[in-house]
Amino acid sequence: MKIASIDVYPIMSWRPHLFVTVTADDGTFGVGESGLSWQEKPIAAAIERFSELVVGEDPMRTEHLWQLMARASFFPADRINCAAISAIDLALWDLKGKLLGQPVYNLIGGLVRNRIHCYPHNEGEDDPAQLIDDIERTVADGWRFARWGFSGTTSEAFDPSDAVRKSVRAIEAVRSHFGPELELCVDVHTRIDLPDALRYCRAVEDVNPYFIEDALRSERPESYRRLRERTSVPLAAGEQWFTKWGFATAIEEELIDYARIDLCLVGGFTEALKIGRWAETHHIQIVPHNPLGPVSSAAGAHLTLAAANAGVLEMAKEPGTNLQDVFPQQAPFERGHALPTDQPGWGITFDAEAASGYPEPGVGYAPMLKRRDGSFTNW
Repeated sequence: MKIASIDVYPIMSWRPHLFVTVTADDGTFGVGESGLSWQEKPIAAAIERFSELVVGEDPMRTEHLWQLMARASFFPADRINCAAISAIDLALWDLKGKLLGQPVYNLIGGLVRNRIHCYPHNEGEDDPAQLIDDIERTVADGWRFARWGFSGTTSEAFDPSDAVRKSVRAIEAVRSHFGPELELCVDVHTRIDLPDALRYCRAVEDVNPYFIEDALRSERPESYRRLRERTSVPLAAGEQWFTKWGFATAIEEELIDYARIDLCLVGGFTEALKIGRWAETHHIQIVPHNPLGPVSSAAGAHLTLAAANAGVLEMAKEPGTNLQDVFPQQAPFERGHALPTDQPGWGITFDAEAASGYPEPGVGYAPMLKRRDGSFTNW
């Protein structure tokens, strides 16, 4: 069995996507997805380049092919290349499962749970009443977690101190309304610096959040040392880190409580498995980053359903509610929980013709924020 072709499908829907199929010489194909949104064009170019290495190879040799793609240029793969590797690697695991007639979770040890808790994307971070109303809706639908973003992004300019005060009021209002049973997650999204992050984390300790995510910028994981030693709030980070080496400091020094592995950026399923099992040895739970499409959701479900140290799975869009024409069959999902599939591979289907009918993402950037003094800040 050999790999016959690799095809790329850039799609613009509610956000930019880039899907990939890897087809074996018997016609069986697997589907993958890249992360690093708004950079689909250079990622597609990297995938085309990697095709020169991968086409003609044995699709079962996922580890070998990962090493080949990551190291063949001598210089280690960067984020663009890791997003491309992730897409191809995810497609290879789907293909491997289909060729063996098994769900991917059975290829990595089998199920350790019958379902995995998920959290939605709630809205209204700048208006506690609106936020509570939105959480009421998701709680009624069976979700046991709530997640929302840091306050202050709807203003003309982002002011960190003001955002900290508003964000504290928001989480206090939600906890007061829903009581202690609902798990609360707040995504700071790397918008603030260490002094403000410390003030916020210390202020919300008594609210008992499930975690505070990306309280600091991601460029230097070592900075979490200073935050970790001065707050007891559970910390989550990692969605912008790529390869196992990006997680090394945070795991080895136990600077985080939850590893936010992005399967579509970190290097795919092959690399995510290593990071997840490494994290287990340090009592760190995994919470896959999943703001993307149906492949990301399905792969995250397989990983967490088979991982002893899975905490919760991000689910920005409930499976079956987006890109239904491109993915007629999506990951099983019920009342805030992802369920195991009994189908081979990821257990999802992909319609290449439907994907080809979508417009391609244009050249663009992430939303941009500025502070009151006109300086740039992370979105």
